[in-house]
Amino acid sequence: MQEILLTISRKLGSLRDVQWFRAWAYRIATREAVRHAQRLKRMPMSLDADALDNIPAREDVRFDVDILEELPAMITSLSPASQLVVRMHYLEGMTHSEVAEALELSLGTVKSRLAYGLGLLRTRLQTRT
Repeated sequence: MQEILLTISRKLGSLRDVQWFRAWAYRIATREAVRHAQRLKRMPMSLDADALDNIPAREDVRFDVDILEELPAMITSLSPASQLVVRMHYLEGMTHSEVAEALELSLGTVKSRLAYGLGLLRTRLQTRT
């Protein structure tokens, strides 16, 4: 993370429009993350179950635990293009325009990849019941 922040600070001079800072920085971070993932491709990462035990539960919200457990695998099973757009929009909270700028795609392409990914997730959730 520190390396990414350092890279962003070094490249600030190449930022054309300040309003796109978030998308621009996200693009740099994404590229670095992809490079890092390629280096670690053969080393699978696992979630620490002890860390999950420390998260306080909210009594007012009810989720189907089985769906929550399957959702990361379902997202991972999407095509890489749809997976990235779904993660950026829903997990990172980026707007369609920010995702388009970060990935250097047209807004229509972002929307279609998002719709395709969500459609597959909906279908898989409906067929599992």
